[in-house]
Amino acid sequence: MRTHGDFEFSRRDLLIVGAASLAAPTVAVTAEPSVAKAQAVVPGAPVISKVSFNVNGKARELEVDTRTTLLDALREHLHLTGTKKGCDNGQCGACTVIVDGRRINSCLTLAVLHEGDSVTTIEGLGMPENLHPMQASFVKHDGYQCGYCTPGQICSAVAVLDEIKAGIPSHVSADLTTLPQATAAEIRERMSGNICRCAAYPNIVAAIKQAAGIQS
Repeated sequence: MRTHGDFEFSRRDLLIVGAASLAAPTVAVTAEPSVAKAQAVVPGAPVISKVSFNVNGKARELEVDTRTTLLDALREHLHLTGTKKGCDNGQCGACTVIVDGRRINSCLTLAVLHEGDSVTTIEGLGMPENLHPMQASFVKHDGYQCGYCTPGQICSAVAVLDEIKAGIPSHVSADLTTLPQATAAEIRERMSGNICRCAAYPNIVAAIKQAAGIQS
């Protein structure tokens, strides 16, 4: 217990007074209504935005949280669940789709960044009653086991053959002055971003070679 003049207080009293002062509401005075409105916004509240793009040949428009990935927009909003969520970090390739002719990991890009783009998923390549040649080749060569990575493998494989036809070299292209060929080495290098945990790689390479018109 300590005394000061006519006042007597303890350490407990001091702590109670200090806590009460911290808990007291702070009144902000401003002459600008816009400032007050801005201060009223809840931090971290989602921002909703519209995005319009073409998915598998159909015009689609969504209202999504600006943090929504293209993968989640396809799966959760458009219910195109053929595109798989694997690592969600761009490391496995299970979520590969084709955007404006180029393959991308849909888990690494935001849906709102693809305004006006053309997106092709595994459903857009072909369905059981009308398979894409690459899908049919995967079936023939048993290029899958559990099948989880297969949609991404097939989308990537289709884009790989387009890259080769366009003359785009890879790290294993020996001569940059000639067009690359769909050899096993080229296919393996270009498909290296698509992981098959069942290790069906030999069958996948065989399927892609056949789809490229090369005898295995």
